[in-house]
Amino acid sequence: MSALQFLREKAGVLVAGLIGLSLFIFVVSDFFGNGTGQRAKQRKYYEIGKIGDESISYQDYELELQNLLEIYKLSGNTNLDESTTESLREQTWQQMIRHSILESQYKKLGIGVSAEELDGLVLGDNPHQIVQQLFTDQKTGTFNKSALVNFLKQTEVDETTKKYWLFFENEIVNDRMSTKYNSLVSKGLFVTSKQAEFDKNLASETVDFSYIMKNYSFVSDSLVKITAADLEAYYSKHKESFKKTALRDAEYVTFDVVPSEDDIKQAEDWINKTKTEFSEAADPVQFINLTADTRYVGFYSSLSDVPDQLKDFVKKDDLKEVFGPYNEDGVLKVAKLLDVADRPDSVHVRHILLGTGQTRSLSIAKNQADSLIKLIKSGTSFSTLAITNSDDQGSAQLGGDLGWFPEGRMVVPFNNACFSGKKGEIVTAETTYGIHIIEILAQSKSSRKYNIGIVDRKIIPGSLTNQRIYSEASQFAGTNNTYEKFNQAIAEKKLTKRVANDITPQQKTLPGLDNPRNLVISLFQTEKGKIVLDNNDQAVFEVGDKYVVAYCTRVQEEGIAPMKDVENDIRFIVTKDKKAEIISAEFAKNNTSGKTLDDIARSMGLSVQEATQINFRSYTVPGAGSEPALISAASASKQGSVSGPVKGDNGVYMLTVNNTSAASGEDLKLLKDRLTSTYQMRGSYEAFEALRKAANIEDKRYKFY
Repeated sequence: MSALQFLREKAGVLVAGLIGLSLFIFVVSDFFGNGTGQRAKQRKYYEIGKIGDESISYQDYELELQNLLEIYKLSGNTNLDESTTESLREQTWQQMIRHSILESQYKKLGIGVSAEELDGLVLGDNPHQIVQQLFTDQKTGTFNKSALVNFLKQTEVDETTKKYWLFFENEIVNDRMSTKYNSLVSKGLFVTSKQAEFDKNLASETVDFSYIMKNYSFVSDSLVKITAADLEAYYSKHKESFKKTALRDAEYVTFDVVPSEDDIKQAEDWINKTKTEFSEAADPVQFINLTADTRYVGFYSSLSDVPDQLKDFVKKDDLKEVFGPYNEDGVLKVAKLLDVADRPDSVHVRHILLGTGQTRSLSIAKNQADSLIKLIKSGTSFSTLAITNSDDQGSAQLGGDLGWFPEGRMVVPFNNACFSGKKGEIVTAETTYGIHIIEILAQSKSSRKYNIGIVDRKIIPGSLTNQRIYSEASQFAGTNNTYEKFNQAIAEKKLTKRVANDITPQQKTLPGLDNPRNLVISLFQTEKGKIVLDNNDQAVFEVGDKYVVAYCTRVQEEGIAPMKDVENDIRFIVTKDKKAEIISAEFAKNNTSGKTLDDIARSMGLSVQEATQINFRSYTVPGAGSEPALISAASASKQGSVSGPVKGDNGVYMLTVNNTSAASGEDLKLLKDRLTSTYQMRGSYEAFEALRKAANIEDKRYKFY
């Protein structure tokens, strides 16, 4: 077995795990122009983000991304769908952030991993967990050091395998550096005795108290006078509260690319010609696979599962006639009955899978299957052989038992072996997984089933239709090159305009459009009131089966929002503050000497409510909900006296503490140890998050992805 194959088999899941771990702990040609101004302009265009003072270019990011994609593919994961690719893009970005932030910290603190230390992490008595996972026998749980040594020797003569191994080695170093940094930060955090005493005192007493509350809604807005200076003062003091993400609004029209009458006629001519050829084909299955849009399936169907338009046709049991053509959801079809048989509706089987691949050839698997069948027929337990030989680990532990299943559930060769055989038979089937030895344990009652071959052709727009509709969209965009003309043309042509608000840079969907990513990317390069153009200055976007023309109608850049954009939010907050002042003054006026909480409540038409067993660490108050200010005031107030007013989130409060009682306190030393442990666990994570926040990271990947 090659070293690379060894790693593929041992480390496929591990690679995915290590790549995923990076979320916690992006090669294009030279693009520079001749002039300095041009170079600066192009550098700005290709800037994909910033981490602190470091500018990240599209080229650097893409190089890192391609390296990660290569490692992912080397691990045996060759099918990269959009979801996986997007995940790898995000993981690459997070890796670059972490490396940029922590590398400078490592240098400042003198943190590193020496060659000797790395050797110890790989070949030492207590190797790193990555090494242990790669070279531990999964069946015995024993670490095989000799296999590790032999493997490392093989990497010296295989560059691809060496690159793959260096990925793991780099992960080992990164993990070790991170562990040292986290340990250094954690060990620098401790809790003093005074701090432990203070924390203990916060929950040392619980209080029972009565309170009254006047809601802000009780004060009419007309009684609140707010000046421009009030709004300016609040905005100036709380600017950081009004950070906004980049957003865009867009309006667009679509030109659907649908088949024309000529396209429909061409498809009908083709299916009629094919019907004759299908009826004369010596090998109908091969004809279907070479001719139809959809490959031959091969399953038998009971009459209840046969499409309604074919029921009368199949009941004739005529293997020569070709039915059709007929239209099914925009697809023209002709059908031929290939076989009719009485088959069970479901079967109960068990199997032994002898997988084929790098470690076992097909011929070896067949020979082993023959040997196992002889053992079964000589009396050896099928269940025992399945447990000890089957590569299907899911069913092997059940003696190979797959339970009952209907026709069409398994792959075709396996399915047909089960449904064509008889109860008690031992049969074999060859699939893409390998050789299956199958014992048919039971079968349900048989019924008439039909094997139908279908040749289909989807009615799709032809090139002339595409050109015509594109020309229509292009003419619309060129003629209506202002927002006013755009709306006027929509009204005149009675087109349907779609509106999408608050579009984010990373958004991948828009109303009525499938995968409009290129349109969204271009939208964020467009000024307000302008038609959206792609990188080639074209206004027509091809999105699925539509052509789209769009206008950018609103631009909100990332950063602190201008006051005019958040004025309504500020007015609401300032209004609440002003109402709090009015209510507080009213409480103060009624809280004269000698008055109780009940007296104040009666004079103001309020009801007294009760709260019990409240301490400084409580989260809610019965009847009031989450009111931190009220909880704090109650915990600190003297028993028997009226306290307040207290400005809360929902209204203003007055209260009286009725009773205080000592809570069962935690041992001071245990409390100190617990707080220290909590701080140390939080330390490394919060330290990195603080560094991350201070780096003022800008993510502009939306310009390219």
